[in-house]
Amino acid sequence: GMTEEMKELAAALHKTCVAETGIDEGLISKVNAEKVLPDDEKLKCFLKCLMEQTGVLNEDGTLDVDAAIAIHPDEVRGTLEPIIRKCAPTAPGNPCENSWMAHKCLLESNPD
Repeated sequence: GMTEEMKELAAALHKTCVAETGIDEGLISKVNAEKVLPDDEKLKCFLKCLMEQTGVLNEDGTLDVDAAIAIHPDEVRGTLEPIIRKCAPTAPGNPCENSWMAHKCLLESNPD
């Protein structure tokens, strides 16, 4: 699972990105509970913000695949690597849209 340090970092990122996008906290809780990503502009940009803050999103809206794999702990990396490679937005585009598509793909590919 997540270390305390990761949890604190996640909480800080969460706060930053909620402030940046004005997303409703209720929507985030719903996403976390139901593992479904609604087509919502603020949600898309919230995900983009998280990815930007963790340094895995390139400026053109593509994913830095190696960085995205590297931020995960060793024990899950083997499972996640092929999924991340499959789901990574490779074509430059709207970063909010690309982030949302990537997360949607990750959720659908990795139900846990």
